[in-house]
Amino acid sequence: MDRVVASWFGTGLLLRNLRGSDAGSGTVASVVAFAISVWIGLEYGWVFQAGITVLLVGVSIWAARRFEDEGDAGWIVIDEAAGTFLATIGLGVGPALVAFVVFRLADIFKVPGVKQAERLPGAVGVTADDLVA
Repeated sequence: MDRVVASWFGTGLLLRNLRGSDAGSGTVASVVAFAISVWIGLEYGWVFQAGITVLLVGVSIWAARRFEDEGDAGWIVIDEAAGTFLATIGLGVGPALVAFVVFRLADIFKVPGVKQAERLPGAVGVTADDLVA
């Protein structure tokens, strides 16, 4: 069950199973999280969306801690889901899509601030870099 949660319900393992590499798994998970986050925001409002985000941050730290011996493994993508939720809180579809693209680019290219957050120890660093992005 820990692996299922850490892989954002298997999305982090999809590319590995299809082509043998985890590269791009964060984006796959983020696309799924984007759809869920925007739907929750539109259906239940930004307060509920923010609450789910806080929950995801906690679960991300917990899940990443379970696999600390693997570092920030490419298949551990719940942190990208948490970052996607944070980036899209309270936004409609269009602005959320812009926020999603900015988030992914900032995470992929490790813009200033993201690199520093990534240096935090253990599971906190795994999650923090995506929250800063």
